[in-house]
Amino acid sequence: MSGTTLKQALAKLAEAAREMGADTAQATLEGRRLAAAVAEANRGAFLSWCAELGIPSSAETFSFDAMRGRRYRVSPTELAVLATGMGDVGRNYQEALVEVITAATALGEPTQQSFAAAQSAGAAQLLASGTSQGLDAAATTAAEQAFAAEAPAILQEVLTRLSASQQALLDLNVSLPTPGAIPGLGPTRSPADSSAPASASPAASQEAEAKAEPALAKQLPDKTVEEWLAELDELVGLESVKSEIRRQTAILRVDALRSDAGLRSPTITRHLIFTGNPGTGKTTVARMVAGIYRAIGLLSKGQLVEVDRSELVAGYLGQTAMKTADVVAEAIGGVLFIDEAYGLAGDQYGEEAINTLVKEMEDNRDDLVIIVAGYPGPMAVFISENPGLASRFRTEIFFPDYTDAELEAIFKSMVAAGDYDLGAGAVEEFHTQLKTQTRDEGFGNGRYVRNVFEAAIGKHAWRLRDV
Repeated sequence: MSGTTLKQALAKLAEAAREMGADTAQATLEGRRLAAAVAEANRGAFLSWCAELGIPSSAETFSFDAMRGRRYRVSPTELAVLATGMGDVGRNYQEALVEVITAATALGEPTQQSFAAAQSAGAAQLLASGTSQGLDAAATTAAEQAFAAEAPAILQEVLTRLSASQQALLDLNVSLPTPGAIPGLGPTRSPADSSAPASASPAASQEAEAKAEPALAKQLPDKTVEEWLAELDELVGLESVKSEIRRQTAILRVDALRSDAGLRSPTITRHLIFTGNPGTGKTTVARMVAGIYRAIGLLSKGQLVEVDRSELVAGYLGQTAMKTADVVAEAIGGVLFIDEAYGLAGDQYGEEAINTLVKEMEDNRDDLVIIVAGYPGPMAVFISENPGLASRFRTEIFFPDYTDAELEAIFKSMVAAGDYDLGAGAVEEFHTQLKTQTRDEGFGNGRYVRNVFEAAIGKHAWRLRDV
């Protein structure tokens, strides 16, 4: 490897984004998700990834980012597309993405899969100008063509740096995949097996990976309304939330029965606003709402599609509308859950996404429910700024922070679900650590509990390492 750590690579990426006038926070988010997607096959990668980001060790956070970043293994990021046609500053950003990819392969224990993912992702970012959809042919300038001509040499240099990690591959008895995502790039193999046959064609490998990419939609089990409500009741705390969901269920259930009987019913808004701090169960309840609405007969499929700004906004005006419409198309028949929805406010790209959402809500009002979530203050401003949203989101459900007793109950449930037992003094230590936490908007609630649980598992394994 070149010796560049993921932390250093992300810093370079943010600086490259700043130089081309892009949002550095979005660049960092792209980079961390891309890194997670490249390294997710490496055992123990999440520990290194979290350490490089300076966040508590969390396999859940790593998996979440890896899932969101998988599409970058076969297609350019939004800012990589934006960088196209921006000359040297754009090229610097795309190369900085490759630095992130290179650093990601060293996270945890390197595997053949991570090197294959690195090759595909590197090619996608470097050839953003040639692979981006929806760009006018006139946009491919002479400078872009020159960059595309140099891309094989750039990626070859990356693979050369990767070869410095060959000993790790030898230990795993695997070989590097054959480069070829960019025409003209020759094969590079590990000395462990110089006679290994060439891998499949780049087109075939990209097609296979694209087919393997999971959809954004999460299919839910087929349960009755009573079963979903029973599962809702099993959640720790959230009594006011449970009460409101039951109220909404009763209203919509009666409305559905009236429609089935041929009676006229007033238009009832099914879209919801979830407000509250992170880790208070908003996504979990959204999943249950999708199941309940399907069981009532209001939705044909009942799947949950969970997104944030990055899944809705593209690098160019015009592309955002198409990208948002594609996400909505996947959610039709179910629930579209938009986390931190207030992130769409404040610029023309987010405005384009909002306008598209309002249109899609109207066009698919009989088979689509949208739930927007975020902090109370920003969400109130977000809804009030657009009349189309204000008229469609009339029901707000607030998710309060968990009490100490509720956090303890969540901790015990996680321990039991993981087939662990709590030793003497464990609960007391949990409360001791809990007292040191600042209970503001940054407090993770249920996520904090999961981080404590995962840290305990790590220490438990370390104590038993010689057994």
